[in-house]
Amino acid sequence: MVEPPLTGYTVVDLSTGIAGAYCTKLLADGGADVIKFEPPEGDPLRSWSASGAAIPAGSDGALFSFLASSKHSVVVELSKDDDVELVNRLLASADAAVWSPGSNVAENPSFTPEAIHRRHPQLTVTSITPFGLYGPWRDRAATEFTLQAWSGGIIGLGRGDPERAPVFVGGRVGEYFAGAYASAVTLASRYRQIGGGAGELLDLSMLETQILGLTYYPVSYFEVLGRPWRDARRLTIPGIAQAKDGLVDVGCGTAQQWFDLCAMVGHPEWIDEESPLTITEQANVHADEIYAWVADNSVDDIRELATAFRIPNAPVGNGANIATLDHFVERKSFVRNPRDGFQQPGHPYRMRPARLRPPQPPPGLGEHTEQYRAASLIPRPAPNDTAKRLPFTGLRVVDMTTFWAGPCCTHLLAMLGAEVIHVESTRRPDGTRLIAGVPITENQWWEKSPIFMALNTNKKGLTLDLQSSRGRELLRKLITTSDVIVENFTPRVLDQIGLDFAAVQALQPSAVLMRMPGFGLDGPWRDNPAFAYVIEAAAGLSWLTGYPDRPPFEPYSIGDPNAGVHALNALLLALEHRRRTGEGVLVEASMVDAALSISAEQIIEHSAYGALLERAGNRGPTAAPQNLYRCADIDEFGRLDSWVAIAVETDAQWSGLCEALGSPSWATDPALADAAGRRVHHHVIDDQLAAWCEHRSGDDIVKTLWEADVPVAKVMQPHRQTELDQLSFRGFFEVVDHPVHGKANFSTVAARLSGGPDTFHARPAPLLGEHNHEVLTELGLSPAEIADLEAEGVIGQVPG
Repeated sequence: MVEPPLTGYTVVDLSTGIAGAYCTKLLADGGADVIKFEPPEGDPLRSWSASGAAIPAGSDGALFSFLASSKHSVVVELSKDDDVELVNRLLASADAAVWSPGSNVAENPSFTPEAIHRRHPQLTVTSITPFGLYGPWRDRAATEFTLQAWSGGIIGLGRGDPERAPVFVGGRVGEYFAGAYASAVTLASRYRQIGGGAGELLDLSMLETQILGLTYYPVSYFEVLGRPWRDARRLTIPGIAQAKDGLVDVGCGTAQQWFDLCAMVGHPEWIDEESPLTITEQANVHADEIYAWVADNSVDDIRELATAFRIPNAPVGNGANIATLDHFVERKSFVRNPRDGFQQPGHPYRMRPARLRPPQPPPGLGEHTEQYRAASLIPRPAPNDTAKRLPFTGLRVVDMTTFWAGPCCTHLLAMLGAEVIHVESTRRPDGTRLIAGVPITENQWWEKSPIFMALNTNKKGLTLDLQSSRGRELLRKLITTSDVIVENFTPRVLDQIGLDFAAVQALQPSAVLMRMPGFGLDGPWRDNPAFAYVIEAAAGLSWLTGYPDRPPFEPYSIGDPNAGVHALNALLLALEHRRRTGEGVLVEASMVDAALSISAEQIIEHSAYGALLERAGNRGPTAAPQNLYRCADIDEFGRLDSWVAIAVETDAQWSGLCEALGSPSWATDPALADAAGRRVHHHVIDDQLAAWCEHRSGDDIVKTLWEADVPVAKVMQPHRQTELDQLSFRGFFEVVDHPVHGKANFSTVAARLSGGPDTFHARPAPLLGEHNHEVLTELGLSPAEIADLEAEGVIGQVPG
């Protein structure tokens, strides 16, 4: 029996909430022994249901049962000296600890992240907080909703009707994304420790993960091109629309897809290759006709046509229908909870011959307390000085990815020390080089994409025409020198060039081949085009995003980076299997499987309680009130379109809000004293808060409410992220000097690593084919041979 990669790796879970729980779930799925500390009353998630379903005393909420699978539960009361000793004994015998505020242990001064790191230097201590452990905002109140506002993720991609408030991404996706990111950096730190290196403190900021997960490098875009990505909210047409018999998602991510859509709906005369309008703007011009065409056709007919035209499309999944969709049925994407029997997503990635731990039953409250009290726990050895300066120094990665999901995975490897060789061709450069809106009449237009620049710092650039036999031969030669090969084409592409896992193993038996298809390597949707928005729709992420009185909006963001960070987790598990066994590993990290995992609550609630979770505009299940309120500021585009986000999660925060408002009579109504009453009368509160906010500036509202410890945020234009003091303090943005554009700010890693580095961008993104000579010379080619390759068009530095 093959053991999971993290067998013997012990993680102490000191977290509260979804982010920490999902982080440690991913580690437990990888085989780690996760020991969760709980107070006598249990983790709050044990009594949680997003739909409000009653959880009987002594039972656990279904979401807790999903997130706590395979973990152990230890109950402690720190008023007892024996329990303090037990916590320290377990920390001394562990490899990692995951911490977030909120639990009785985490709030104890003896068990802050810094205190744990000082006392137990062998540990990797991963801290998950809203803004980070240090900086002017470290103690500010926040929720996922207000963090989405601060990140620019609410307004940045133009989500929402121009005549209404913008809308946030529903379903608490930011907490899951932060958890997946925390797991990835914890595993990265493990690579620094192998061989006895010291542990470190990883200070993760959920604001920074929101920026990476919900916005598309807006600061870099603005500084390179001198304009924001979006200056107004425009509907994505057709996006998710009402067909004759249900909702369907059809979208255009490229100009060619827009041209094909025009032909598909019977209006080829709309095609204008010289139009100064963007795809979105052109589609908005013809919105009524496009919607009418969708309404006249069935979902199946539309999807069949769109697939034939190679236009991204998907059904719209939700908790009630998602497990019945043919692709997920055939791929066995959902499994039964091993204790409670409801349906839940399977693992977010698949691999062989390495294996993940099958889901084990979640623990009862305190089920393992006495086991650990009686255990002879052996402290981990004191660390030596062998830790690497960067975790992935010495790792060579062939990066055949494009657009966002794949490159953001390999980018983290590159920023943490790996040698990443980004392979493109002059015929088909990376797609992000082509989406900047730079006219092809400009000199070196292909080097002026801020998205490409942001995703590919520290990488080397190699061009190979893989349609030529010589290009494929050189790729195979490169693979023989490499540890990891990553690609995110549709599955048929790798099949066509004859580079399956067996072929890779014949070249390099210990290599890890990571494939990142949109919908997986098998199933009826296998070869469908997969852009983030259709992944989001199919997985249920879109269902909870938008106003309740109209079809959902695609988040249009989280699908790609979420796939990238889950793929990084999978890759690090595969590398650990290789380290232990010497075997190469095939990893399948599909975008849709990663998305299903972070929308898990929908199918869990429906399967366990028969409840269909619904979108509710900017309201949410964890806070009341929670909404956006217009303030008095005129935005930078001259519009009265500035908003603040307010979210009250506790009675104490409600009291603080009332005092900040001057305790008006409406706010002191006893009917609003508890969360249930505030939820019933949410519309009353909304009207009053809207009236209070409309004559005040956003800065004044934030100052007033933060002083009262109320979660609040301005809804930021995302290209203004560099203006946030907390991000400046933490050095989240770094200036990179690009040889064609010059200097611009680029985001980094969403965690500060006590073991370094202090800065992450060592060199700018490569020019097209910049390192052709260097890489090919290392492979043994002579200057004459390289010149012949250039003459034949196998390699090059200019698209053509």
